[in-house]
Amino acid sequence: MTTDHILTNRLRKRQRHLRKWARRSDITCYRLYERDIPEYPLIVDWYDGEAVVWLYERTRDETDAQAAEFRQQALSQIQEGLELTRAQLFVKERQRQLGNSQYERLDQSGHVRIVAEQGLHFEVNLSDYLDTGLFLDHRNTRARVRSEAQGKRVLNLFAYTGSFTCYALAGGADATTTVDLNQTYCDWTRRNFAHNGFAESADHRVVQADCLAFLQEERPRRARYDLIVCDPPTFSNSKRMAQSSFDVVRDHPALIADCVNLLDAGGVLYFSTNARRFALEARALPSNLNIEELTPNSLPEDFRNTRIHQCWRMVNA
Repeated sequence: MTTDHILTNRLRKRQRHLRKWARRSDITCYRLYERDIPEYPLIVDWYDGEAVVWLYERTRDETDAQAAEFRQQALSQIQEGLELTRAQLFVKERQRQLGNSQYERLDQSGHVRIVAEQGLHFEVNLSDYLDTGLFLDHRNTRARVRSEAQGKRVLNLFAYTGSFTCYALAGGADATTTVDLNQTYCDWTRRNFAHNGFAESADHRVVQADCLAFLQEERPRRARYDLIVCDPPTFSNSKRMAQSSFDVVRDHPALIADCVNLLDAGGVLYFSTNARRFALEARALPSNLNIEELTPNSLPEDFRNTRIHQCWRMVNA
């Protein structure tokens, strides 16, 4: 087969398969393609009739003209394979991330959609940021949190747009606390609450704060939680943080210990990371933790990349 339409054909095949699976699973957004073909180093995610495309650099010595030609060819094949217009494609350039650059605003188009996932609804912005507001690879873990949340006090750290909290609320959590450093994402969380019939209240707080400082401040207040979700960034050097930088490889033992300090006996911590070179330092963690790695079962059907994230369930025994 020539490479003329290899991407088109691959997308058609994947879409035929995943469309049926998504319908059965009550999912409208999913990953269609992730660097499956070496000649096409890109990612394509489906958002209920539209697609987001992340283009990666192919070679370091590629000229601007070659990159532009590849971009045009790839987008043409994506349009053909998914039967979309150019206006239904949202294209982003993915490069090495520095600090919090993945959360910085790229555009002002404001192409906002409400999408459905497993009985809940979430606001996504397909145009303005590198990421859309909903991490599709954590879908299975969100469902786990919903199934365990009944009657629980839930803390969602590094919460982004609050999707884990929405799942906890749908599962009957008695109280939730959602913490993120970014006010934009705290406001986005409140909108996601509203899209699902929930609202911020004294029992369901949305807190704009440095999560590391928040954990330190909660301990003397004797705050206790039954379920904590912690999905920290790989690296952050935000000037709004109390410490100069955060590196998940270096700092995860201290972060996990701070979470465990707020867990009641029998409480559960879900810890995840998408750091590719991450190795959990189990010996450096509190000795009373029962640790179960969930990674294989936490990867959804649409994600072929088994290194997209790592995930653990830790119980405070």
